[in-house]
Amino acid sequence: MSDVILKVENMEAYYGKIAALNGISFEVREGQVVTLLGSNGAGKSTTLKTISGLMRAAKGSITFFGEDISKMPPHEIVRRGLIHLPEGRRIFKDLTVTENLELGSFNLKDNAERKRRIDHVFDRFPILSKRGKQLGGTLSGGEQQMLAIGRGLMAGPKLLLMDEPSMGIAPLIVKDISNIISKLHTDGTTILLVEQNSKMALGLADYGYVLDTGNIVLSGKAAELINNDNVLRAYLGDRKKGG
Repeated sequence: MSDVILKVENMEAYYGKIAALNGISFEVREGQVVTLLGSNGAGKSTTLKTISGLMRAAKGSITFFGEDISKMPPHEIVRRGLIHLPEGRRIFKDLTVTENLELGSFNLKDNAERKRRIDHVFDRFPILSKRGKQLGGTLSGGEQQMLAIGRGLMAGPKLLLMDEPSMGIAPLIVKDISNIISKLHTDGTTILLVEQNSKMALGLADYGYVLDTGNIVLSGKAAELINNDNVLRAYLGDRKKGG
């Protein structure tokens, strides 16, 4: 069995005095896609922000490859290969596609390796290669999401935290994003995925955790969760046809 590379134990987080996470615990194994599911306000994005250092855990531990990163600043966490792709893509709209990608490798000193990584991203996303000199803000929503993923890959991730990659994207393009995540998984990239589209997330994932108001209320293999009508109705807001 693959090794655990991320272990979250009894993690609590607050917005002011309001509890957002109530002592959650979960793990991610190398090579897996693990998804965090739940309705709006369940604590999914807060979990990713706390892991990546954008928020500070009030209690608990976050261990990445055996090292507690819960008190580290975000740039040190990035240096260790934990890369957060935030909700809303957050690309630099006034920079070109190539410049956005270069910023993703700010820790890299080797220019030849940077060029190799850019070529790799362009091979993976041919449309970005055609848009290399275009400003990020002129791209479509789907192209901006590809650019955000490509920028994350430039950092040489050991773990990708992906927050709502299908949000704000035309339905026809959502399948493309799903295929991209599936290909990353096939290539061995470890992913912690937050996705409002629970059917898509469970179709991509190996394992899932369901959050409800800052608590993990259920976990299991993705194939088991997606086939459980009670789970879909009670926690994920989904209905199967005819239900």
